[in-house]
Amino acid sequence: MAVQAGAWGLLAGSALLLGALAGYGLRVPRWAIASVMAFGAGVLLSAVSFELLQEAYDQAGILPAVVGTLGGAVAYTAGNVVLARRGARHRKRSRDRQPSEAQAAGSGLALALGALLDGIPESAVIGVGLLDGGTVSAVTVIAVFISNVPEGLSSSAGMRRAGRGPAYVFGVWGAIAAASMVSAVLGYTVVGGFPPSAVAAVTAVAAGAILAMIADTMIPEAFEDTHLAIGLITVAGFLVSFGLSHA
Repeated sequence: MAVQAGAWGLLAGSALLLGALAGYGLRVPRWAIASVMAFGAGVLLSAVSFELLQEAYDQAGILPAVVGTLGGAVAYTAGNVVLARRGARHRKRSRDRQPSEAQAAGSGLALALGALLDGIPESAVIGVGLLDGGTVSAVTVIAVFISNVPEGLSSSAGMRRAGRGPAYVFGVWGAIAAASMVSAVLGYTVVGGFPPSAVAAVTAVAAGAILAMIADTMIPEAFEDTHLAIGLITVAGFLVSFGLSHA
């Protein structure tokens, strides 16, 4: 089962690399990047609501779900604040927002760590999901995969504009894809020994981190070029994920 968890995590993480290939190698219109980002945000919002938080609540009740979600949001925000001060604030922006290494020394490492911070919670819940009945939630994997494509696409486009070479860009996203696999395996093997209430809390922590990430990095990039259309596109993504979870 640990191998299966790793395979699902790698599949979801590989979408980051696919998005990076498109974002770095192609001149994708900014409105298209923003639209896919808005759609991915809607998909993740639905998955968090109807898969992760619902699962945490069903396992252990309201208190672990609430405490875990708040804890995940606080932990993500704290890490994000530290990395933002080192040049990773606009890591998902496709425009000329990301600093070059000459403008902010150490920003390359901060960007890489920021990408890791964004991807770990999503991958961990895939491994945790295997603990319940031995099958991973297809909706969670699909949601993470769909949301990872625009994340990699937008961020790599911004990296290219900041003058970062292909070795750096694809090295980062290849490493994050591998880290997604490891995170899913750890989610299954480490959390598997926890009592149900702790498993629920871990699931909620991941949900809180993902919600904070959506609000902080995905929605701002999506709004920048979709403007008034962001609501409609995000709702479309939400409903697609909602439909999948109830199919």
